[in-house]
Amino acid sequence: MTHDPAERKPAGEYGIDAPRLLIVPVVLVGAGVAQAVAQQTFWPLVGCALILLCCALAFYASRVGKFVVWGRLLDGLKLRGDERILDLGCGRGALLISAALRVPAGRAVGVDLWRADQSGNGPDATRRNAAAAGVADRVELHTGNMTGLPFPDGSFDVVVSNVAVHNLKASEDRDRAVDEAVRVLRPGGRLLIADLGGTRQYEQRLRHLGMAEVSRRGLGWRLWWSGPWLPTHLVSARKPG
Repeated sequence: MTHDPAERKPAGEYGIDAPRLLIVPVVLVGAGVAQAVAQQTFWPLVGCALILLCCALAFYASRVGKFVVWGRLLDGLKLRGDERILDLGCGRGALLISAALRVPAGRAVGVDLWRADQSGNGPDATRRNAAAAGVADRVELHTGNMTGLPFPDGSFDVVVSNVAVHNLKASEDRDRAVDEAVRVLRPGGRLLIADLGGTRQYEQRLRHLGMAEVSRRGLGWRLWWSGPWLPTHLVSARKPG
C-alpha cells in the first residue's frame, strides 16, 4: 500500500493539547515585560524569550510533532489496510483519523470521556474531523473509560494511545487500562502507548502479562512538551499467538 507522507496532517481542526497549561507562561511573560519596562532592564526579557521558546516547543508538539511521529509509527506497522484499530483517549481524533487513513478496508474505533484536557474536545468535533478527512465511514466513537472497555476479548488488531493513560491518577487504574488494552487485542496484535509519564509502569505491567517484544523508547524532540525535561516515551508490545 502507499500512503500520504507521514508528515502530512489530516484535514480537520485538532485543537491544542492541555490548553490550560499555557495560562501560566502567558502570565509570566506579561509580568516579565512589565518588569523590564518598569526597571528599564533587558534581563526579564531574556526570561520571557526562554518561556516563549518552551511554549513554541509545546505548541509544535501539539500541532505538528504528534502527526509526524505517529504517522511514522503507524507506517512502521506495515498495515494491510483491513485492520481494526482502537485509540484509547482519542480526543478530537488526531491519532484516530491518522490510523483510519491507513485502513481503507478496516475500522478505526475511538474511546474517550471527552474532558477538557484538549481545546474543543468532544465527539461532535471528532466526527467533523473524520468527515473532513474523508474517513467518516470507517470511524466509530464510544464514550467510555479505558479501564473498562466495552468490547469483547480479541476485538482489535492494533491498540494505540497518545498522551492519555497518565490522566488516570490512580496507579491501579493505569494498570487496569493496560490490562484492558491487552484483553481486547487479538493474538499477534500490536500495542503502542505514548505518554509523558508512567511508561515504566506500563512496560512492567506488559511484561507481567506475558506480552512479547516489550520495549520502551523516547520519541525525540518533536514530542517535547516544552523541553527535554518533559519528553514523550513509547511503550510497544505484541500479543503472543
